[in-house]
Amino acid sequence: MLTVDYDRLGLRSGMRVLDLGAGFGRHAFETARRGADVVAVDLAHDELVATNDTFAAMYLDDQLPGGLTSVVQADGLRLPFGDGSFDRVIASEVLEHVPDDLGAMAELYRVLTPGGRLAATVPAAIPEQICWWLSDAYHAPKSPGGHVRIYGQPELDTKLTGAGFAVIGTHRAHALHSPYWWLKCAVGIDNADHPLVKTYLRLLTWDITDAPRLTRMAERVLNPVLGKSLVVYADRPDPVAVSGAPDSEGRAA
Repeated sequence: MLTVDYDRLGLRSGMRVLDLGAGFGRHAFETARRGADVVAVDLAHDELVATNDTFAAMYLDDQLPGGLTSVVQADGLRLPFGDGSFDRVIASEVLEHVPDDLGAMAELYRVLTPGGRLAATVPAAIPEQICWWLSDAYHAPKSPGGHVRIYGQPELDTKLTGAGFAVIGTHRAHALHSPYWWLKCAVGIDNADHPLVKTYLRLLTWDITDAPRLTRMAERVLNPVLGKSLVVYADRPDPVAVSGAPDSEGRAA
């Protein structure tokens, strides 16, 4: 289940991509399938082991068209990469977990090459606020490592702009997932055996595996209102592109 729109990300084969907070690797896998070199970064060692195992299986199954893949355990506030190391950066459902989100954004800006693009996704404000109202166990401090803030789009745009990014577009995704999380929060976040939760999970599984026209149409209609995730695309401005290439005497055009 992908949250990022790869057409809006502008991903091309051969690009070098950072997937920060990669988790079990859903965006890293798709990035590799499209022929890019991807580095999956997370703090959770077990999830990175699983991601690396999946990369190995994809390679054996000829699902990787040549891009390099690697996994790195690292803190998003101290990334072990040089300035401008990546053409594209994905940070999906991670910033809401980070107390120092401004520090994380500064690091993402640093490792992104001038002219590169970031796709950052966070829980959308209204669906997220309903989850917080329904269950204290859904978010920090009762949920260790859980969500520490609710982003409105103006706040996220302002923080990214303050870090130096130029926001170029947004959209919402996964409207059908919002009621699922409301149900989980209402009946108990760990109560996976509740009949309503199990029934709705079967619906989501059907949607993900079969992509039926009915649910695809419903999600497209509902995403602008109920989309669980807010996706923001932002570029790191390229000073050379803005000012023009230097002339023969080293002056900008």
